[in-house]
Amino acid sequence: MLAISDTLGIPDSEIECSAIRAQGAGGQNINKVSTAIHLRFDVVASSLPEEYKERLLQLNDQRITKDGVIVIKAQAFRSQEKNRDAALSRLQQLLRSVEVMPKARKATRPTWGSRQRRLEDKKVRAKLKSARAKPPTV
Repeated sequence: MLAISDTLGIPDSEIECSAIRAQGAGGQNINKVSTAIHLRFDVVASSLPEEYKERLLQLNDQRITKDGVIVIKAQAFRSQEKNRDAALSRLQQLLRSVEVMPKARKATRPTWGSRQRRLEDKKVRAKLKSARAKPPTV
């Protein structure tokens, strides 16, 4: 069971982990041993509450496919167990990021002072740029 919060967790049966060979340099160990972990978690078919599912699917994250499957590849460590723990912790972080509903932004207008400062800065900038121009030829 992967704990997301005090009241919410994901059963291990919903998380699919498979061992694959890692990429990159590493000599014989890379060529012989499957230490990298490929984790797949189907958001749509999971037992997560609907609010979590909606927020997860709305995320603009490259780890989430169009079908609603989270794919995480962990290959930073030389042992399969450490890579599995790393992949599970990344999944946990992703799920915790959608736990809290973001506050809706309340539209506001710029203050009188901020508008005056902006116009003053524009005048200063314009004066600086006009000073760079070549003088007119007579």
